[in-house]
Amino acid sequence: MYTSEERTPQADPQEGARCTQLDQEYMVETGSVLRTRGPHAIHCLTVIGQIEGHSAAPAGQKTTKYEHVIPQLVSIEEDPEIEALLVILNTVGGDVEAGLALAELIAGISKPSATLVLGGGHSIGIPLAVAARRSFIVPTATMTVHPVRHAGLLLGVPQTMRYFEQMQQRITGFVTRHSSISARRFTQLMMNTGEMVMDVGSVLDGEAAVREGLIDQMGTLGDALHYLYGQAEAARTAPARPAAGRTEKAARPAARRRRIQTAGAK
Repeated sequence: MYTSEERTPQADPQEGARCTQLDQEYMVETGSVLRTRGPHAIHCLTVIGQIEGHSAAPAGQKTTKYEHVIPQLVSIEEDPEIEALLVILNTVGGDVEAGLALAELIAGISKPSATLVLGGGHSIGIPLAVAARRSFIVPTATMTVHPVRHAGLLLGVPQTMRYFEQMQQRITGFVTRHSSISARRFTQLMMNTGEMVMDVGSVLDGEAAVREGLIDQMGTLGDALHYLYGQAEAARTAPARPAAGRTEKAARPAARRRRIQTAGAK
């Protein structure tokens, strides 16, 4: 890791070339861009391939290692030069606990944040996709909603089934707290038996993910950056306040309940 002074371009062409080389090395090693060169300092973080947790993935698989991402998220929160976070996802899912840990950290960032789903945001990638203040998805992306799976030896006892149920409840609770989908509808999509031939669940394209309330809006990279620029500009002019990262989304489940109650009263 290098300091902010080291990554700031200087008037000296050699020093500028050195800073560019450092940025490129950082991008290759971590899969993220330390700081964009637009009107606001946006940290770009990518989540790709399989989310690797306590066990190493088989050789040849592209992975996102949670022990690499966690320090980056801490650094983003602490660095006063970074004004916002953009998370770009194209993941098949992976370790449940590692994915939830990263999702909780993203949700706890006090700075403006946005996620953009490209290609796929499957399985445990769904909590990551909804964790930021604003979520975007391109029309061609897909999201697979399915129950928790396990690879390896299992004991066929009631305690095992209860463990899986509790894990699924944690995932469902996080998703519904950070999106507009209800727990009942999310469970319906997750337990759907009429869509996938060899599995249980649902596959949502970009339009369907927005229609179900899982993702906030359709959009591309430009839309996500435009949102973050606006939020960063507002943060510059607004008085400082404690972590408000989840304020915007925290009101959504309550608003949904009010709508349902109003409809029932009618």
